[in-house]
Amino acid sequence: MPRKRFPKASFPSARRGCFNISAPHPCCRRPERAAGRAPPTGRGGGGATARLPRSRSGLQVPGGIAAAARGKSGRGGRLKAMAAAMDGLEEKIRRVTLWLKKMFGDQPIPRYEVNARSVDILYELAEQNEARDRDVSLMIEDMKQKAAEYEAEANYLQDLLAKSLDFSLTSLCSEGTSYLNELVNCALILETKDTSLASFISAMNDLTWDLYATESKNREMELELTSIKKKLTAALVLEKRLQEDLKKTEEDLEVEEAKAESRSQNLKFLKDKSEDLKVRIKAAEEQLSATGLDQSLTHQALVNLSEKLAELEQEMVPLRKQLESYLDLTPNLSLAQVKVEEAKRELDALEAEFSSQLDMLTLSMPEPSKLRFT
Repeated sequence: MPRKRFPKASFPSARRGCFNISAPHPCCRRPERAAGRAPPTGRGGGGATARLPRSRSGLQVPGGIAAAARGKSGRGGRLKAMAAAMDGLEEKIRRVTLWLKKMFGDQPIPRYEVNARSVDILYELAEQNEARDRDVSLMIEDMKQKAAEYEAEANYLQDLLAKSLDFSLTSLCSEGTSYLNELVNCALILETKDTSLASFISAMNDLTWDLYATESKNREMELELTSIKKKLTAALVLEKRLQEDLKKTEEDLEVEEAKAESRSQNLKFLKDKSEDLKVRIKAAEEQLSATGLDQSLTHQALVNLSEKLAELEQEMVPLRKQLESYLDLTPNLSLAQVKVEEAKRELDALEAEFSSQLDMLTLSMPEPSKLRFT
């Protein structure tokens, strides 16, 4: 059985401590001493150093154990508690030391700080390791016993075949040996307990159920794969369509950008031209003003006059329509009176003719019959 090694990282303060339990290493002293501070004083005060009681091996009892011991009622109870605690700690240290020597063998044991915590941790590790070693030993013994039983059974079957049937492995031909090897390999592959027909049938049934389960799972996976393929196809079609739309949009955007650039250039040209014309117009106005030009002849004055003229023409339209009804009259008053008299005579003649026609119509109509009421 290979020797187990305890990892160095699991020892508490393995790099700082020491293994000499009778005289601790200087680096393992308490933080108060290492920092140059005075340790806590006793109950009586006066600067006296509180000394921890030592065991028979010279190991100082930790503060927790001493405090537990001080909690006992009476001096005798405190001494008994301290003695019991020191005995338990010494027993743990002894077991830990033996376990470490067993683990490391001839190699030196790494140094570690000896205190209650580190001893408890190492003691727990030692117990767990020993329990595991016992379990492994039991397992090995069980495997050895099973191997011996199998070997005895094989020898028994071999002797039985040799005695009853005069049959042995050496008497088999090459084909029989190959068949036997195949049978053994099948039993090993199928993980049967023996080479009987029932074991093979049970193993084949298990494989058949596994095959059915695998085929069912494969069918489900095929259905899922078909669904995924359809979704992927739809996604690819959509992606292609989106790419085409994006390409078309980019082309339209390029065209619109070119148009916008052209429009911006035209607008800039028109703005520059407008500014130039404004400057030229202002210079011409200043030149005309310097030559004594009448303000009524300027462009703005002429535009205002044109607007007023258009308004007057709009106002003259209804007046012209009213005047058209008097245009057929003669300009002479006497001739106009003659025409009025002629129009009156024509009107009288028309009225007389209308009256005669009305009388004739009245005479031609029959009188209404008189009805007698009784």
